[in-house]
Amino acid sequence: MEAEKKPPAVSDVGAWAMNVVSSVGIIMANKQLMSSSGYAFSFATTLTGFHFTVTALVGWISNATGYSVSKHVPLWELVWFSLVANTSITGMNLSLMLNSVGFYQISKLSMIPVVCLMEWVLNSKHYTTKVISAVVVVAAGVGICTVTDVEVNAKGFICACVAVFCTSLQQITIGSFQKKYNIGSFELLSKTAPIQAVSLIILGPFADYYLNGRWLLNYNFSTGATFFILLSCSLAVFCNMSQYLCIGRFSATSFQVLGHMKTVCVLILGWVLFDSALTVKNILGMLLAVMGMVVYSWAVEAEKKAAAPIPRNKSDMLDDSEEVPLKARVGGLPPSDLEEGEMKS
Repeated sequence: MEAEKKPPAVSDVGAWAMNVVSSVGIIMANKQLMSSSGYAFSFATTLTGFHFTVTALVGWISNATGYSVSKHVPLWELVWFSLVANTSITGMNLSLMLNSVGFYQISKLSMIPVVCLMEWVLNSKHYTTKVISAVVVVAAGVGICTVTDVEVNAKGFICACVAVFCTSLQQITIGSFQKKYNIGSFELLSKTAPIQAVSLIILGPFADYYLNGRWLLNYNFSTGATFFILLSCSLAVFCNMSQYLCIGRFSATSFQVLGHMKTVCVLILGWVLFDSALTVKNILGMLLAVMGMVVYSWAVEAEKKAAAPIPRNKSDMLDDSEEVPLKARVGGLPPSDLEEGEMKS
């Protein structure tokens, strides 16, 4: 008898909850850390390097204590993945700097169809009409409640395209690596985080200087700023872990669609905590987005059930001996011998 598979340490709902809570928490912490009314820490790329440094440290401790097992992944694939991921981060920051907030939100929404297209091209994945319709509803709802002014220029458009492409490719690759090398989400994160940490710590300050004209070494690290940096790094561990977990269990498309629940939560918390304006347009857009997410979840489950193999009938699952009527097994004789005995008599 085969050994029973151990249940996952984190349930599907728990993985999504971890991602939403940690993502929303890190956005709130970073808003306090980076806003001019807060601590004005305007070094987003370097901060991401800090995030991966702490994540790599947690991964190293986990491997050292035997909580997780390290599996082999070719170094060149890890370097390639880290290059794509870091280009995604830098491209997003440049897109936000060069374009309006409205166009930045549109570029983030465009990741949904781009991920769908790339999964179709790379993994031959097909989507039902119900799934596509739900994706359109989610994108429309999030667009209504987030997109305001839209201004774009040539440099900003190129940066946005690079960011969308690299982010979509990164998320698809996370799932592909886990299946290809039979590696868990946290084990894979433990291997990619150190490479991303080193590269972002080295290159991050230069990217941030280009973005805002300020050097990290000239920043005054107050007690409050240090506290929020540590809080942001702690939340980033759970955010990164849950991202790998969700994509590994589901798909990059599901992560993009259902991940927009974070956008809805951020808008609501911004209204509650920071007195941000919440208009009727925002509320209608959020309701439409949530409705689309519910329909998407239902459509994906329906698709899974339709693709599941139909169980065989009970009579089909009986072996040959069980198919023989009981009275035909008199004296333990097989059917052929019994028939010969009847013929002889």
